[in-house]
Amino acid sequence: MPLSRRSVMAGALVAAGTSRQARALSADASSQGSGIAILLYPGMTALDVAGPQGLLAGLGPIRTVARRRGRVESDTGLALVASDNFETCPRDLSVLLVPGGDGTPAQMRDPATLDFLRGRAARAGWVASVCTGSLILGAAGLLAGYRATSHWCVRDRVLPLLGAVPVEERVVFDRNRVTAAGVSAGLDLALALAARLRGEDYARTAQLVAEYAPQPPFRAGTPAEAGAAITQAADAILADLVEGSLAAARAR
Repeated sequence: MPLSRRSVMAGALVAAGTSRQARALSADASSQGSGIAILLYPGMTALDVAGPQGLLAGLGPIRTVARRRGRVESDTGLALVASDNFETCPRDLSVLLVPGGDGTPAQMRDPATLDFLRGRAARAGWVASVCTGSLILGAAGLLAGYRATSHWCVRDRVLPLLGAVPVEERVVFDRNRVTAAGVSAGLDLALALAARLRGEDYARTAQLVAEYAPQPPFRAGTPAEAGAAITQAADAILADLVEGSLAAARAR
């Protein structure tokens, strides 16, 4: 039977995870719960899900969870499939991850989603987010008093309204909370988590298998690098997300 990309990734990472340090970290992770669950919701950003999922896949099966099983459309129209609903998702998880996206404000106001996150977070080893997913965690009361990051467009304006301490960093760890900046930072978060869960050799192998060696053609990934004109154009695209998130945070 031909090997799939998933089986190759898993096999390489299992081999990389045989050091004493990796075994100890893996045992510690298993004591905190088993399995990884990623929340899906209408209007999420697909890369916030697919990036971490791809790099964490070697750690074992990853559940995608939504209010209802089945097709969930992202903010660009690409659909992902939820394998579980809120009832079937295990209660003990090693990682609970929330993506961001244009649908963030609606999730910040959704009682069922927030109740689900509170319940699973209480027993999860790691509670994580990518991009504006941290605002959803914050709306659930899960970042109060924690250092956290988010997409630059909302980090300093919205996170404080949710009780979090905003930090201008790519990935921020505070106790068992780990948050990533906008979209592409989910890859960094996944590698950092993989190192915590299974050791640095494991994470380095995942990075190499994915050939994650970014060399973007432009230095425009932050407002400071992009300059005023490009930032103004981005602000216009993100305006509804920002205003919706502010309104949802103030309505809590």
